[in-house]
Amino acid sequence: MELNKNFMKKFSRRDFLKASTVIGTVVIVPTTFGMFSPANDKTDLYYNTLADALNKLPNAFPRTKSNIEIQLLKKIFSPEEAWLCGQLTVNYEPIDSIAKRIDLPLEETQGRLQKMSKRGFIWGNEKYARLAPFVVGIYEAQVWDMDHELAHLVEEYFVEGGAEFMRFQPAIHRVIPVQGTTKSEWILPYDDIKAILETNKSFQVRDCICRKQQELLGQRKCDSPMKVCFSFTSYDRDAGENDLTLEEALKLLEDCEEAGLVHSVSNVAEGLFYICNCCGCCCGILRGVNKYGIEKSIAASNYYAMIDNEKCSQCGICVDRCQVHAITEEGGEIIFNINKCIGCGLCVSGCKFDAVKLIIKNDDEIITPPKVFSDWEKKRLENRGI
Repeated sequence: MELNKNFMKKFSRRDFLKASTVIGTVVIVPTTFGMFSPANDKTDLYYNTLADALNKLPNAFPRTKSNIEIQLLKKIFSPEEAWLCGQLTVNYEPIDSIAKRIDLPLEETQGRLQKMSKRGFIWGNEKYARLAPFVVGIYEAQVWDMDHELAHLVEEYFVEGGAEFMRFQPAIHRVIPVQGTTKSEWILPYDDIKAILETNKSFQVRDCICRKQQELLGQRKCDSPMKVCFSFTSYDRDAGENDLTLEEALKLLEDCEEAGLVHSVSNVAEGLFYICNCCGCCCGILRGVNKYGIEKSIAASNYYAMIDNEKCSQCGICVDRCQVHAITEEGGEIIFNINKCIGCGLCVSGCKFDAVKLIIKNDDEIITPPKVFSDWEKKRLENRGI
């Protein structure tokens, strides 16, 4: 397990709290609710406790009236995994402290946490652990286990209220403009996607979890490439079958731009380690805009498109490439809605007549993302009143 120190954050839970101290930081952890029991009457307690713990994380995991989220968690977690994860929080806690609190031998606790880390449930290292959020985190880690049942449970959860996690601010993801679609002198450091890649050393690609889920549902409306979500690190790591060279990663980026996919990343300025390439019909975050009417489900870039009507041929390519329907065609005319524009630049890169440009927003409209993930978590918890 790898520890990202930017995730450290003060956290509190509503029920059964106690405090302990970790490397000078006050960490609030739930008291144990007893050893794991396989008894059926305990199972719902474990899953409900886990659901509440996930909802107390900055990313949120909204509860629903139908409790469909409990069925979803039962599909992903065993009762014993739910029991252990439900006792973790947003804060990295020493594993020896966790072991004492849950009354398990240290070696056994380390082994269980290690296994759950590989499944995406836990973040940390050999000494510290915390609960991973559902999105982005646990859900994305199910890309290898996604099946028809899980796809339907996720969809039902979102429809019944789970999608509300996207209303909280700061948004989980932000948009990075397509390469070369705005003036180089306007590009802010955290918006230079090529430079972000070039400062890293190891690259890996995998299937898009959202596209895979929609395909299993039979609801996929696009023919966008599947294997387009990639992660990267600033250090060398052992090569795997899904690894890319820098040159291959940059080529994949170009292919995604040509396919009309939106680049989105974690909504922070530093510490980026993945890039999603999103379509408006499959991506859960962009569907926040298109399906659930959550206009700020994704943080728009600090640029907006402008169409030169004199150059525009009304060809409609920009209409097809806009993933959030900010550009539409009405009565043979191209209509642009600046309020819906997310500043991705796909309309610019697709225009053969140089009729569209990205313009940087006014100084008073520029929104700088939180510097690091711990800042993002702090702000999001404050905005949620936690």
